[in-house]
Amino acid sequence: QGQLVESGGGLVQAGGSLRLSCTASGRAVSPYMIGWFRQASGKEREFVAAIRWSGGNTYSADSVKGRFTLSRNDPKNTLYLQLNSLKPEDTAVYYCAARTTYYPNYDEPRAYSYWGQGTQVTVSS
Repeated sequence: QGQLVESGGGLVQAGGSLRLSCTASGRAVSPYMIGWFRQASGKEREFVAAIRWSGGNTYSADSVKGRFTLSRNDPKNTLYLQLNSLKPEDTAVYYCAARTTYYPNYDEPRAYSYWGQGTQVTVSS
């Protein structure tokens, strides 16, 4: 079994910053890739950013490029998503997800086997 736990969400004003954390345990500790997704109320879950763990290649959605950044702390089995220059449209529940075997597409929710419980990010205007 694998487990992911997110933290770091909250309420912030537009232009502000937050850092989300995703800590892995169990089988999720040795992922092939980890992704961040978000889901706003009434909308479908959408890709935000991902990293292929062994090579370190990172990917991000056009809507967050230049504003959101991935970083990692391997001894803590933790992936961080730094959210800068936040906008009201970034308001959503943010989820991290992991996959332990190869998969070509990093931006599809169906690619991921393990999911966290989500953390709410609310950006006020």
